[in-house]
Amino acid sequence: DAKKLVRSPSGLRMVPEHRAARSPFGLDEPPWVPDKECPRCMQCDTKFDFITRKHHCRRCGKCFCDKCCSKKVPLPRMCFVDPVRQCAECALVSQKETEFYDKQLKVLMNGATFFVTLGTSDKSELMVCRLSNNQRYLVLDGDSHYEIEIIQISTVQILTEGFTPGGGNTRAIGMILQYKIPGSDEVTQMKFTAGEDFSCNKKLAASWLAAMHKATKLLYESRDQ
Repeated sequence: DAKKLVRSPSGLRMVPEHRAARSPFGLDEPPWVPDKECPRCMQCDTKFDFITRKHHCRRCGKCFCDKCCSKKVPLPRMCFVDPVRQCAECALVSQKETEFYDKQLKVLMNGATFFVTLGTSDKSELMVCRLSNNQRYLVLDGDSHYEIEIIQISTVQILTEGFTPGGGNTRAIGMILQYKIPGSDEVTQMKFTAGEDFSCNKKLAASWLAAMHKATKLLYESRDQ
């Protein structure tokens, strides 16, 4: 998908030519709190004057002093080219999201192998599941081929094993995905299960499912914006 470089008050952004092509994990730039409505820092309550200047967090749009909004952190969910100024709270969230974009997104795009069961069928098909390069589709390839638009996914339930009442580690072994068919209110369900044999790398499947769990959280946040 073609992209263009645009300049906003917050900085340079590389965005898709068409809004419909944007990543489903993306966030819109927030409106800035107007200067006239912000005589004091919204974190430490320091009064602004000629020495103490106002700065807006690029993620939340609130107004802070330099001390409370000094960090410049990458913000890929808003397509910024360079790290941008953020308040301490937002910077922490953005830093955690950086791991998703640097590592887990690549895991999703590389894909993993699962047995996939459609609806209430008692038959499953071995398929390679991956996220498309534009992040907009979940692509499944086997004897059959499916492309599920990410924005049509309604729920994702990660299936785990290994939990004990006294504690202990759990391991992701599959997921149940529900999504709407475009142009219809009909909801379809798919169940993904990691294979038990050595040809299906269970460790890779578990990593892919963990990345999908994180992606789902970002997807819900984007919808709630």
